[in-house]
Amino acid sequence: MSLTFRDETFRDDFTFRNSPAAIRRFPFPFDRDQYMYSVNMEPHSKGPAGSATEFPIDIDEHYVSEMRERALVLQQDPLRCQSLPHMITAEWDLVELLMTSMADSYPHWFSLSRNGNDWHWINRPLGIDQKFTFGNVATLPYPPMEYITRQCQGDFSLLDQRDDNIWMDAGIATTQADWSLDFDIGMNFMEWHAPVPFAHQMGVFERALKYLLNLQIDKPVRRLNWTMTINPRLDTSPEQYPHWGKDRTQVTAENVGDKVYLRVELQGLWRLPRSNAIVFSIRGYLASLSELATSPKWARRLSRVLKSLPDEIAEYKGLSRHRALSIAWLSQFEDDSPTSPGCGPD
Repeated sequence: MSLTFRDETFRDDFTFRNSPAAIRRFPFPFDRDQYMYSVNMEPHSKGPAGSATEFPIDIDEHYVSEMRERALVLQQDPLRCQSLPHMITAEWDLVELLMTSMADSYPHWFSLSRNGNDWHWINRPLGIDQKFTFGNVATLPYPPMEYITRQCQGDFSLLDQRDDNIWMDAGIATTQADWSLDFDIGMNFMEWHAPVPFAHQMGVFERALKYLLNLQIDKPVRRLNWTMTINPRLDTSPEQYPHWGKDRTQVTAENVGDKVYLRVELQGLWRLPRSNAIVFSIRGYLASLSELATSPKWARRLSRVLKSLPDEIAEYKGLSRHRALSIAWLSQFEDDSPTSPGCGPD
């Protein structure tokens, strides 16, 4: 695969940018011109070549910089990675899932050799060459979940299943959109989804929980979620609100195209074989309005979606302050022409 890893930042000077190729593969989440609340769950099967869903775990041009950002967040706040003691088997399950997937999908960057419990992992982009004993925590420099997720884009939760519910009992979250692992750790499915408007009245989460309780091994699923954020800041956690909250007051008619970003989460769920736990991955993608507007279809559709967004949803997603400015900026691309079916660019 021909890909150059970008050297960029997600804080301070914000040098993050998407190449034209990264913009075209951006997982744009809207398949119609009007907002519609949807769980949009589908099998996590192989997507089109070059897309964000081509492989189970997506590695892109931002990989090395995102891993540097993760290490910085964990250095400043170790509580972004937590695991309750009974989740250790699930941690090793996650090591196997991510290592095998990355090595199978990107053999030019990653390799994994296994001889019984003697494993040899090589991560060429990060310069890691690690021999360890699978199941023996002492043979790794970090606990197993932290070790492998320091090398994989996106946040991860390990969900234990018991009492006809699932519980967030382990995870790493350094790129989250305004939620706190430290607050949610140990909560069940309904408790950590409590702030979401409308969905509870619609019975969405009751149906989603029933679906997940029956998730099968080797049949992962995925969905897209979205919000909008100011600046290409990955860490918009509650713990860091003093740093990013003020960004919302800095959007103007002159800078909205470059400061407002659509933030899309590709969320995957796998049933793990040893622990029977569920992996919930949250892989975040960022694209500015200016980058999205290089696709006229996306510019028109995003404008129409934002116009149709209920106020409660706009407030929940943190859009209230800059929704009008975003719609006004996008209006320059509105010509009332129809948009083509599907989420992809024209």
